[in-house]
Amino acid sequence: MLYLSQIIGKPVFDAEGEKIATINDLVVRYGEEDYPPIIGLVARYRRRNFFVPWAKISEFGEGGAKMNTDVLDLRPFARREGEVLLAKDVLDKQLIDVDGKRVVRVNDVQLIEVGDKWLVAGADVSIHGFLRRLLPAGVYPNYPVEVIDWADVGYLATDTPTAAVQLKISKDKLSRLHPVEIAQLAESLSPIHRTEIVESLDNEIAAETLEEMSPENQARILEEMDEERAADILQEMSPDDAVDVLGEMDAEKAQELFNLMEEEEKADVAELMTFKEGTAGGLMTTEFVVFPKNITVAQAIARLREMAQTPNMIYYIYVVEEEGSWKLCGVLSLRKLILADPTLPLEKVMRTNFQYAHPDDPAEEVARKIAEYNLLALPVVDDWGEIAGIVTVDDAMEILLPKGIKSKLPRFFG
Repeated sequence: MLYLSQIIGKPVFDAEGEKIATINDLVVRYGEEDYPPIIGLVARYRRRNFFVPWAKISEFGEGGAKMNTDVLDLRPFARREGEVLLAKDVLDKQLIDVDGKRVVRVNDVQLIEVGDKWLVAGADVSIHGFLRRLLPAGVYPNYPVEVIDWADVGYLATDTPTAAVQLKISKDKLSRLHPVEIAQLAESLSPIHRTEIVESLDNEIAAETLEEMSPENQARILEEMDEERAADILQEMSPDDAVDVLGEMDAEKAQELFNLMEEEEKADVAELMTFKEGTAGGLMTTEFVVFPKNITVAQAIARLREMAQTPNMIYYIYVVEEEGSWKLCGVLSLRKLILADPTLPLEKVMRTNFQYAHPDDPAEEVARKIAEYNLLALPVVDDWGEIAGIVTVDDAMEILLPKGIKSKLPRFFG
């Protein structure tokens, strides 16, 4: 086992044991492996950097590297696709530790020998690793070493041109995290790396991750992405969140993305855009479930199961006068629906005395009503008694809670 700092600057010997260069960097190949293999080293002779492939290395260790040939290719080193330089691209860079759910900085890189290969085994994120690079062995205090298994590295915030390769790997590892956790970690990184992380996710998880970020960060990320991909992610978001992020964008850019959305999602977003900010209409979402009052409990449950898409949070079933109608006549909690006699029509089990808001009601008033009545969602009903949307408890709490607490909301309601 070696650390990168123990090999950088060490000599490169030819087959006869004569020093011919020094080790300037190690080259690894990013692919499907959890532990990327070293495929060669960048050697430096005078001011020239050249590549020595691993097949020409007969010995490798803390004393340096020895070649099995005297034949050198002194052409200047040029990085190829899928290659990462450990010293240049990894040291001092931030990475996401999936297992620890945190962003840390790489102070050194741990290498292990497996058969005739050397692999990247982990990232030393301890102060010990930092001092190992700066001071001679035995000079610095023996601080504890903390090495993150490279298999748990979900994302490396490097500027290497092989980032696309890295992101392909990151997708599987990051998907082990909840979107709330991905968002919190991504917001600890620079804007460009934040965008790369969201781009690496599939559309649904990317949308859920964006929904946990501030509208400002959502807008910046989507503006920096390919327009088609940004529109795909945007239409996976809740309509109210999509309206918020479009409102943060440059008007021309927002219009471009809006035009690329599918007609159904575009219609939901367009409907919400007509309501004023700071009102129940501006706060509500159009993702809710309505059923006519004459169907049975069993039929309602069957319809829920058959839905191609259901809202992320089904707190209540909203009961309307008839099929195709939006005139609200009752509310039924999901729990009560499940426990009710399956043969009864919904009008027999629904609650007809319920709280609601008008689209023009102040958002703060709506939030207080949700808190006062301990509701998970509140229907928004227009002048004709038709349900226009619902305001959910998480949106209400964002208004009522102090600013410093808002960032913790996803932990409670995510």
